[in-house]
Amino acid sequence: MVELAPSILSCDFSNLQADLDQTKDTDLKMIHIDVMDGSFVPNISFGFKVISDIRDKNDYLFDTHAMIYEPIKYIEEFKKAGVDRLTIHYEACENLDQTIEKIKENDMQVGLTFKPATDLDLIIPYLDKIDLVLVMSVEPGFGGQTFMESSIEKIKILRDYIDNNNLDVLIQVDGGIKTTNVKKVIEAGTDIVVSGSDVFGKDIKNQIDKYYEIFNKKSL
Repeated sequence: MVELAPSILSCDFSNLQADLDQTKDTDLKMIHIDVMDGSFVPNISFGFKVISDIRDKNDYLFDTHAMIYEPIKYIEEFKKAGVDRLTIHYEACENLDQTIEKIKENDMQVGLTFKPATDLDLIIPYLDKIDLVLVMSVEPGFGGQTFMESSIEKIKILRDYIDNNNLDVLIQVDGGIKTTNVKKVIEAGTDIVVSGSDVFGKDIKNQIDKYYEIFNKKSL
């Protein structure tokens, strides 16, 4: 079953919990949390206090994407804030293996992602060490961008490799996803779909229901 991970980056931050309350009583199991440092990507989002504050009022899996340099320095803080899965960037870690191990030591699931221009062959050797691989279908840093069609082939390659090697790794896609184009990333082999403005920029509950209607039809 495909799952949706709506990105709270597209929420109304003057009414963040009010937006999240509208996700209740749906099939939603997780939310996507984008943390940006203004250095690795040209944008700044929010820090640990926001995560910790919403953790108290939401039972979802907190699927967190760290767009920051050397996330190894903050792993304990992510854990304390309530993160369940921490996705880090291949390009942002001086010692990627050590960073992956430290995330595991702190009892969080490990996600690995990469910028669109990074060679996918550099990511393949790490698939047996992680829980999730995130395909960025836009340049990381800002919401509301247009989906990159080249991402489809990357998803297919990862799906084949994971299946052929019997790996227990989820494939997530993030960037420019809407109800109008989500079918093609599902057909390519995606397990988790991240969508921001197409969920939180509209009738939130209705949009979540629309996504799960599409997912349920695909699973039949």
